[in-house]
Amino acid sequence: MINFWFTRIQANKAAMKAMLVNRVGDFFILLSIFTILVVTGSLEYDVVFSLSPSIINLSFYSFGYEFYIIDFICLTLFLGAMGKSAQLGLHT
Repeated sequence: MINFWFTRIQANKAAMKAMLVNRVGDFFILLSIFTILVVTGSLEYDVVFSLSPSIINLSFYSFGYEFYIIDFICLTLFLGAMGKSAQLGLHT
């Protein structure tokens, strides 16, 4: 992630792409953590997992569709992990 090949244009472009993809991963990780905190009121594993049966049916409406909170949390965690490790779908 460190761009020390500042004289090589292609290396510089690759480092900029890697930083951008990493920031996308950061955004999704933070979005999922914030959603977990708002829904459960805690970030501790035992609290979150003990409350998970009660939040399964919680949903929200956006863009004319109904989304379940638990699916949204799982999707944002998955996208964050893909962005942080540059896996297929969020690689350059």
